[in-house]
Amino acid sequence: MAVFEKMFRAPYGVPNALERVDDGLWISDQISDRLALVDIAEPGNNATGPGHGDYGVTFRRREIPTDGSNTSGLARGEDALWVASNGPSTLWRPSRPADAEAGAGVVLKVDPDNGQTLMRRPVPGGGGVHGIGYDHIEPGHLWITTLKQKTLTKVRTADWEVIHSIPVPYGRAHGVVRTERGVWVVHTADRVIVHLDVVDGHELERIEVPDSEPQPHGLCDWGSGELAYCDATSGWVVRVYGIGI
Repeated sequence: MAVFEKMFRAPYGVPNALERVDDGLWISDQISDRLALVDIAEPGNNATGPGHGDYGVTFRRREIPTDGSNTSGLARGEDALWVASNGPSTLWRPSRPADAEAGAGVVLKVDPDNGQTLMRRPVPGGGGVHGIGYDHIEPGHLWITTLKQKTLTKVRTADWEVIHSIPVPYGRAHGVVRTERGVWVVHTADRVIVHLDVVDGHELERIEVPDSEPQPHGLCDWGSGELAYCDATSGWVVRVYGIGI
């Protein structure tokens, strides 16, 4: 049975995606479209260590701007970060020239040192996008939540060719994590994380997130057979273990 552990809060008010790396955890902000690399540790306090225990936040190592807009997905691969822009951000900030258009999400390949856009591609088939996941089992590919088609789409990053797609069982597909056996996908509104077969999309297993826990949005591989997700509403980063991925 899955066990949930609230670890710490994100440094942003609306964290919508996250990705673990060797030196910490990248977290994206849906409002400012900035990315922060934070420590993975129990929040300290001014007297004993970095971070702030009262607020539940860890130390922010560095931060970069991006050309993202309404940032909803984050992945790492090919010495870069990949950012999913789910349309414009005009609900909460003035528009910028690089913002995605309504109903026409884009995926950005971003330099993790400075946030510079290295590549910009449209969401396959058009429409919005929430989660994306880099395929570390078959490098050179991304899995993208293609919301308009209610599918999960695998693309080759070199030429952006669609290689395969599988159906997802519910609406509002969000965070994505590829495993050796399949691919995990968050369905935020249904509070479920499903493990799908990468060939035909049939369900391998599922994690039900109870109402007592923060709502799942972004998702990442936490290592050692564990997952972690972030909640864009409460700001919590939650470890999920006892599952074996």
